[in-house]
Amino acid sequence: MRNYRLKLDLQLFSQEKTEKATPKKQGDARKKGQVARSADLPGSFILLFTFMGFIMLGGYYKQHIMMLFGNLFEDWLLMDLTTGNVMTLFNDVTLELLLILMPIFAVAVIIGILGNIVQFGFLLTGEPLKMQLSKMNPIKGFKQIFSARTLVEFLKSVLKLLIIGILVFMAITKEWERILVLASLPIQHIFSFTAGLTVKLGIEIGAVLTVLALADYFYQRYEHSKSLRMSKQDIKDEYKKSEGDPLIKGKIRERQRRMALQRMMQEVPKADVIITNPTHFAIALKYDSSQMEAPKIIAKGMNHVALRIREVAKENGIVMMENKPLARALYERAEIGDVIPPDLFQAVAEVLAYVYKMKGRVKSS
Repeated sequence: MRNYRLKLDLQLFSQEKTEKATPKKQGDARKKGQVARSADLPGSFILLFTFMGFIMLGGYYKQHIMMLFGNLFEDWLLMDLTTGNVMTLFNDVTLELLLILMPIFAVAVIIGILGNIVQFGFLLTGEPLKMQLSKMNPIKGFKQIFSARTLVEFLKSVLKLLIIGILVFMAITKEWERILVLASLPIQHIFSFTAGLTVKLGIEIGAVLTVLALADYFYQRYEHSKSLRMSKQDIKDEYKKSEGDPLIKGKIRERQRRMALQRMMQEVPKADVIITNPTHFAIALKYDSSQMEAPKIIAKGMNHVALRIREVAKENGIVMMENKPLARALYERAEIGDVIPPDLFQAVAEVLAYVYKMKGRVKSS
């Protein structure tokens, strides 16, 4: 009973997601569009840099806004509208509005793109756009509504509204005396004060929201890393899928070794001589002066493989000669299919000469 409980505990432990995600799982999640990102960061960047753009391009905005309202009050309200000039008026107003809004749109688009690239790099994938029936599950959707993640998002929204409200209240309180006398000031002073206060508030709110968004980004990274965690069993399963089951790979290697051994044994009957050690090593040599520059090793083996080579050689009447130093040197210094090392030419030539003499024929060396 104790062993069963221990085994069950080990199985449960192996299923706990305590391990960091492997690069493969991280890559698969990225392909699916599952990356660590804060939806608030691009928006806070856009707000901050847009209002900073108002400061840097203040003269440009003032010129075109004054031109728009100047033309409106001085010319357009007094002109007689006809079918001929109404399109001209519309085009002029549209052009001025575009000139005013174009820098804002440009900043919003550029900063929005950079705000996402900064978080997870350049990524184009259509995986999140695919229709998934699991997303239409009402029970799952109900659980997400009352999940801890939804609660965190709600608290973030409340915190942002609270901070924005405090900043607006402090700014208005600080400038309250000037706000009370705005009605008695010229329109240009009213515009300058309102624009300055709005830009100041925008930068302050944008800066605070950016800090909150950065904190949210690091929180999202933590949550994303946590969601990708793997159990020890998951890592083993992934390794088996990517590298193959070790048992299957071992069987494949064993089969390959048997096939290689079988092919090598088929070459043994073609040998001119088998040099032995006498039992530990066996090297099969072949030499054809018309096709080879030097004798070649066509089979070699140690222990049980050497024994099998000697058996095949005996069955096919191949001469076997015992030469311990030569057998060991050939086994260690040359592979199957290689010619013998040059410094062993003399020793091998003497062996072959002796073999040819025994067979009653002579070959040129």
